[in-house]
Amino acid sequence: MIVVRYADDIVAGFEHEADARRFWDAMRARFEKFALELHGDKTRLLEFGRFAAERRQKRGLGKPETFTFLGFVFICGKTRRGGYLLQRKSRGDRMRATLRAIKVRLRQRMHAPIPEQGKWLRAVVMGYFAYHAVPTNVRALAAFRYHVINLWRRTLRRRSQKDRMTWERITKIADDWLPAPRILHPWPDQRFAVNHLRWEPSA
Repeated sequence: MIVVRYADDIVAGFEHEADARRFWDAMRARFEKFALELHGDKTRLLEFGRFAAERRQKRGLGKPETFTFLGFVFICGKTRRGGYLLQRKSRGDRMRATLRAIKVRLRQRMHAPIPEQGKWLRAVVMGYFAYHAVPTNVRALAAFRYHVINLWRRTLRRRSQKDRMTWERITKIADDWLPAPRILHPWPDQRFAVNHLRWEPSA
């Protein structure tokens, strides 16, 4: 089995369904001893992983279910060669909430000089990328940057009725201040293969 936990959120993976069900029952019983209960909407058992799509297809079922964890949607995907690929995509609802907050903060900075706005937006976009720039998520990064640029353009146009902030012009301004979408985090197999000096026999 494999367990990934952050605060009170947990994902547990098992090779066999029977083991997953035993774990679920044991965890529910353990919680009940402390007058606690599992979250009814978030707690569920699903078929996921390398062979999930193939097994479900044999049973006449649809694609494997997805699940959300720590701001990402986890998907059973495929590589270009048809192999299994775990895909992570930023949650759309979380992205929209972030963009709404940026819109409010931009309105507060509407009359600030463009360099000042650009410096602030660069920090915001870099912070978003620092967390969300995982492999397979570059489309979501590009979408986030696009929406930020559009919000910036609309804010600048509100400063004056005579302002003609075209998309071509705001794109050039954004290229001066906002980082391009790119993957910053390694693939899981690269991250887990890191060796520490303490582990070396000669250390």
